Amino acid sequence: MLQYILRRTVVGLLMLLALTVLIFTLLRLTPGDPIDAYINPSVPMSAADLVALRTRLGLDQPLPVQYFAWLGAAVTGDFGYSIQRGGEPVLPLVLGRIGPTILLMFSGLAISVVVGIAAGILAAVRRNQFADLSLSTAAFVGISSPAFLTALLGLYVFAVVLRWVPAGGMLTPGAPFSVGDLLAHLILPAALLSIGHGALIMRYMRSSLLEVLSQEYVRTARAKGVREFWVIVKHAVRNALLPVITVIGSTIGIAIGGAIFIESVFDWPGMGLLMINAVVRRDYPVIMCATLLTGACVILVNLLTDIAYAAVDPRIKVA
Repeated sequence: MLQYILRRTVVGLLMLLALTVLIFTLLRLTPGDPIDAYINPSVPMSAADLVALRTRLGLDQPLPVQYFAWLGAAVTGDFGYSIQRGGEPVLPLVLGRIGPTILLMFSGLAISVVVGIAAGILAAVRRNQFADLSLSTAAFVGISSPAFLTALLGLYVFAVVLRWVPAGGMLTPGAPFSVGDLLAHLILPAALLSIGHGALIMRYMRSSLLEVLSQEYVRTARAKGVREFWVIVKHAVRNALLPVITVIGSTIGIAIGGAIFIESVFDWPGMGLLMINAVVRRDYPVIMCATLLTGACVILVNLLTDIAYAAVDPRIKVA
């Protein structure tokens, strides 16, 4: 088991290194000159001033030199300073946005796991009946619906038309903090974020449970007179959950992409909104830091998912 963890850790570190190369390369391939983001249009600059600024920023060096200089600083936690925020250090700025994003993501993930597993069990038990057909249709619609579309529709229906929840933000401006106020702002974006993930989990749970229900030991339990409820809960669901664990881990990465749209629509002060604002303003240090930390979180979650799957499933050879 220890060797398996070490191998997966090494693979994760190599993926993280490859991600740094990809981020740096893609940003350098974007149209325009990176130095343009540092220039104030209202302040005229001579050619000599531009050359001096380019030299000070290290943009006059070859790209490999620039990459290793940035990577060396990033390893020490120095991601530079935000261009559009008056020289504010990037790392504290990004870390300050992780909390709201984690709250939104894991709230949505919790909803998707609970609803998805419960719906998958119901659909498998009621196979080819009305409940199964209805849930399968809803899951197909949920998977097919883009995150930005469900966010806009949900915002319009529940916040604008019905006025059941606030239209945006994380807390009511000027109001004292309260858990109720936070939950009122959280429930709609978290529920909308969970739609696609819950539908995916539901389909995998249904398929896995149907496969388990056809196994010999399940038929043996029924032949022994075990009540159907305990056959499903004790014998079938436990084994059917094994492949769903991997799906739940993979939805973390999908949730990050969906959170970007959700946060922009609901003005949720997380990393997604920060990244969108950074892209619009061409704030390269913020983009690179936020993207790298996001990728590192996805790699870490996938690593933990692989370890958890290996721990609960003895059929996987980890030696």
